[in-house]
Formats: sequence, C-alpha cells, structure tokens
Amino acid sequence: MLKTVNEIDFGKRNGLIPVVVQDMHTKDILMLAYANQHALSKTVNTGNACFWSTSRNKMWMKGEESGNIQPVKKILVDCDSDALIYLVDSSKPVCHTGNKTCFHNELQ
Repeated sequence: MLKTVNEIDFGKRNGLIPVVVQDMHTKDILMLAYANQHALSKTVNTGNACFWSTSRNKMWMKGEESGNIQPVKKILVDCDSDALIYLVDSSKPVCHTGNKTCFHNELQ
C-alpha cells in the first residue's frame, strides 16, 4: 500500500520517527537516525536522505559535509506508519568514522 508523508504518524515521539538506512543491494543496515515531517518531505522531494539531528536540533542532509550523500531509492513504511526504512544505493561510507556502516562495533 502506498502512503503519503501526511499519513505518517509523527505524534507518538514528539514529531520524530526513527529511520533505518539500509543498503538496497547488500541489505546491510547502515545507520539509524530520526526524521520530522520537514526532513521526510525534503527526502521525498530531493531523493537524498535528510534527517532531524536530535543533538544539534536542526535538519541535515546526509553527506552535506562529507560529500557522502545517500540517494534514497525507496522508502518503506512500517505497519503503524511510525517508522521508516530508507533503501539507498550508495557505495560511499555512511559512518562519520569512514566505515561503510555505523554498526561496526560489537557489544561484549
């Protein structure tokens, strides 16, 4: 079923929803971030992953500083319309450490 930005439930978490970024080819989980309605709309309109920074309290586009922009090819919406997966097609590192994924540490 196709959803629109207006159908996403931003009310449960004070206007933010979790966004998992996944490589569309390898299925690797690359990162987890949050989006508000404006960031999601910008992602839909530009085709580039945009998020809401909870630490800087502002919207940002992934790669705006590093150049590692993440082109979003598809957005999946969960059954409750309160979480998203951005499927991206990018060979560029996602993590600010230079790693392909932010999930490169293992819990002991």
